[in-house]
Amino acid sequence: MGLVGVPAGAAAGGQAPFGARQLAAKAKQRVQRAGSAGALRPAAATDGDGGSESDAVQEGADQRAEARTSPGVVAPGAFAAAWAQLKALPQAGGDWNHLTGLPYDSDDPRYRDIDSNSSAGMGKVTGRTAAVAADDQGHVYAGTAGGGVWRSSTGGGRWEPISDKLPTQATGALALDPRGRLWLGTGEANTNSDAYLGAGVFVLAHPEDGEFSARNRVGGAELDSTTVHAIRFAGDRAWAATSKGVWSHSLSGDLGAPWTLEFAPNPDYLPGGPLAADPNAPYKNITSDIAVDPRDPSKVVLAVGWRGGDTYNGFYAKVQGSWQRIASLGDLPTDAANVGSVTFARSADGSRYYAIDQSPQQLATDPNSGLAGIFESKSGSPTGPWTKIADYHQLAASGSGLQTQGDLPGSQSWYDESLQVDPNNPDHVYAGLEEIFETSDAGASWKAVGPYWNFNFSCWSIDPTKQTGDCSPTTHPDQHGLAVGSYHGSSYLVASNDGGVYRRPLVGQTDASGHATDWTSLNDGTIDALQYYSVGIGKDPSGHGVAVNGGLQDNGQSILRPHDKVMGSNFGGDGGDTLTDPANGCDIAQEYVYLAINVTQNCGVNDGSWVTDPSKATSFSVAPPDNALGGAGARFIAPLATDVKNGNLWVAGGRHVWVQSQGYAIRSSSAWSSAYDLGDGHVATAVAASGGKVYAAWCGPCNNQGFTRGIAVGNADGTGWQQLTLPSDGTDGTVPNRYLSGLTVDPKDSTHVYLAVNGFSRHWTEGPGSGLGHVFESHDSGAHWTDISTNLPDVPADSLVVTPDGGLALATDLGVVYRRAGRTDWQRLGELPAVAVDQLKIGPDHRLYAATHGRGLWSMSLDD
Repeated sequence: MGLVGVPAGAAAGGQAPFGARQLAAKAKQRVQRAGSAGALRPAAATDGDGGSESDAVQEGADQRAEARTSPGVVAPGAFAAAWAQLKALPQAGGDWNHLTGLPYDSDDPRYRDIDSNSSAGMGKVTGRTAAVAADDQGHVYAGTAGGGVWRSSTGGGRWEPISDKLPTQATGALALDPRGRLWLGTGEANTNSDAYLGAGVFVLAHPEDGEFSARNRVGGAELDSTTVHAIRFAGDRAWAATSKGVWSHSLSGDLGAPWTLEFAPNPDYLPGGPLAADPNAPYKNITSDIAVDPRDPSKVVLAVGWRGGDTYNGFYAKVQGSWQRIASLGDLPTDAANVGSVTFARSADGSRYYAIDQSPQQLATDPNSGLAGIFESKSGSPTGPWTKIADYHQLAASGSGLQTQGDLPGSQSWYDESLQVDPNNPDHVYAGLEEIFETSDAGASWKAVGPYWNFNFSCWSIDPTKQTGDCSPTTHPDQHGLAVGSYHGSSYLVASNDGGVYRRPLVGQTDASGHATDWTSLNDGTIDALQYYSVGIGKDPSGHGVAVNGGLQDNGQSILRPHDKVMGSNFGGDGGDTLTDPANGCDIAQEYVYLAINVTQNCGVNDGSWVTDPSKATSFSVAPPDNALGGAGARFIAPLATDVKNGNLWVAGGRHVWVQSQGYAIRSSSAWSSAYDLGDGHVATAVAASGGKVYAAWCGPCNNQGFTRGIAVGNADGTGWQQLTLPSDGTDGTVPNRYLSGLTVDPKDSTHVYLAVNGFSRHWTEGPGSGLGHVFESHDSGAHWTDISTNLPDVPADSLVVTPDGGLALATDLGVVYRRAGRTDWQRLGELPAVAVDQLKIGPDHRLYAATHGRGLWSMSLDD
């Protein structure tokens, strides 16, 4: 869920009305929720800031995946093959300098403005953490969405990465087996915009001091290019719930032996099947969890189905040797319309089972929540009977921070689900949705111990001397994992979410509202899983060094200035694309989503005085008119660029190609003018400009059903525009019919332009015109293109820049590659983990900057 800014008009110490330009969007009723099976793209949100939070997440969820899969379905093994090709390239360059290995304080009091999250109560944050595991010796293992697995040996904090040698850094599941081995299921299982497929399951025999390597893979290639939702253990078998059905493997035999496919509801859609290339294939065998009867490991219940619904959704158990749908489980729904994403948890003594169920029908029709409920099996058996112990109305009344801002608990239950039972008390349960809820009496009563944020509570204050007013710190929203561990005899709960990892005593303290008073952020800066979409660099006004900023998934925009010991956050929300004045790093334009652009000219520094004097606000909303159309008018993360030769001329891409010439002095949306209308259903994917000549790449439709793409070229004054002819037959030398992700213009010649193409080639993608190649060059303003990929690995390409010496640096989903001036071959640029690099930029300090989507910001001297 994309966090947004502090509500405007709030009096210090008083309850905060939700009136800010970004918060107002939350109150709007969501429409056209995720549809039936086969509806691969939920309907676009409809308001200027991206619609309701749930709609925005769902829409953004598919868009990043679209770029990598359209126009078809990617076959298994694509990322593994690309990683091998990349590792085989000769290496160029020196060492990457890690910039963001220090704490990132979302509550930094220096940046208390209408568009920041400062004082919300989340404190120090990092990137989305999809899974967590803990033992009774102080070891905590955090599996991040795109930054790999991290270990702490002190109950949280002082983290070290332990999966950098793997070909994927996307985590779906973590689990400690009865022997103390750590199992890692790769491929994030949240079905959201920036989730990545994995390379299978890996096991670490001594996780307290070892590191994962490719040799640790369990089985062969059976689970390559899947997402792993859960790993459970029963008797002598490990069970994996994946996007390709349910698989099992022996715990005591040869771990290199193949996995056994236990159940796939639609096997024809699996790799190698007759329908493997069908656009619906990725959604036809999703399983979310597995429950095992503690008294009889042979009795297993499978939760099968995906969030949007399909006829196969339901619970399955073996009957006379074959898997059959369960007809009735008491209160727990079993019909396909009401079984979506499911999470199970079992008590240590085997006396209780608990479950969260998300309903596809509610997701599609209920304007308030997609949560079917939280359920308990008092028999301890996953076959029930099950009793409902909470619905979203009960949770909303337990101190939730959502209900005053237009959402209710479970609105994103397809994305936010986790459960944990106290090992010492089967009636004591934690449930993670957008917030964390706790019951000590098996659901008779609930407390919102981890409220969404502190805005709108009477204890909140903007006072910068009070980090969260008189409220206690809370966790970052959007919970994905819960675990219980202990250190030096003290037991604690660990929660992982879109902001990293948090901890509180297992039996903790709460205030009169039911909010916990004892949360601690474990994001001490030694764990950097920050998911950047963009980076901006400019000379710091102090005259010393540069100021570096960047937009982040669900964590706003970070700002790092010379001599900072802590990064601050000067904008809230999902931080999208970024523009920064090279001559003044405090002149910044930041996109939220759907071209909701804000601008500041002092880095967003503010003491909160705007609350009583609005004229003291330091950021200004300057969204182009396409923003009013929400997802219909622009991509979730839409492109921004400045003219290479005129930093005051900006280009923004939605349905229209928007331009404005006031630079960072812009104060009104009316300053934008439409240079060109890309056409009904078309939205920009990349823009570039030089000397007033503008290039805009677009797609529409952008998913794999009817995918089209193109490039328009014209002048910023609206003259001379034309749609280029781009042959899409997929033959060698033609621009592939895939997502066009990057454009860059030669600073010396505006007719000389380069194009980066995302996705995989036709070797891996079944789709019309998927073609070959990832980098193309034109010397005549795009009239003719030449494929210059040569020895480039077949990997999605994201962004490219021309270096001052005439070379070309390219960001890919697995690192950065470089082509020297006058050469045709590509080299690997330095050493980075196997993480997506979303954007490259050159700073005024003669350094190349890389924004990674999972491992923070990095830079390298161009002299290297």
